[in-house]
Amino acid sequence: MIQVDRRLMRAPLARVFACAREVERWPEWLPHYRRVRFLERDPAGGGLVEMAAWREFGPLRWPTWWVSRMEVDPGAPAVRYRHVRGITRGMDVAWAFEPRPAGESENGEVLVSITHRWRGPGWPLVGRVAAEWVIGPVFIHAVAQRTLAGIARVAALADPADAAGRAGWAGGSGEDRR
Repeated sequence: MIQVDRRLMRAPLARVFACAREVERWPEWLPHYRRVRFLERDPAGGGLVEMAAWREFGPLRWPTWWVSRMEVDPGAPAVRYRHVRGITRGMDVAWAFEPRPAGESENGEVLVSITHRWRGPGWPLVGRVAAEWVIGPVFIHAVAQRTLAGIARVAALADPADAAGRAGWAGGSGEDRR
């Protein structure tokens, strides 16, 4: 399964990249993230990170959970994950950032892509089908699209630290929202 999600963000590359790599802030900024916490941290800003999010189906919410090895590459810039626990164990995820000419934004624009690559769960006969027909398009795509939309919203602010306090902002306190 290969799932690619993209979004053009109207903000400077440095701000977009900072928002994408500051995963511990995501529950504050992104209402579908229940919690994010580092189990191990490395000096480059990556490490072993546990993430939990909601996949919403109208008024119903389905909990998702995984643990990934996160790698931050400021030189590229890129953020990569290798899922090591959860139903998506073995999935590789790559965030890519492609600066664009300023266009309508005086601060510049960045095309952000999230690419998920995965052979599916190790279920005999149905694992690959489940990944390509259900898990990828129904769960992964939906969470990735909401994540990109939220990061775009936060990065567009002059000071992303103000995101949770803005009127009408749908984010939360950053506490575990089971």
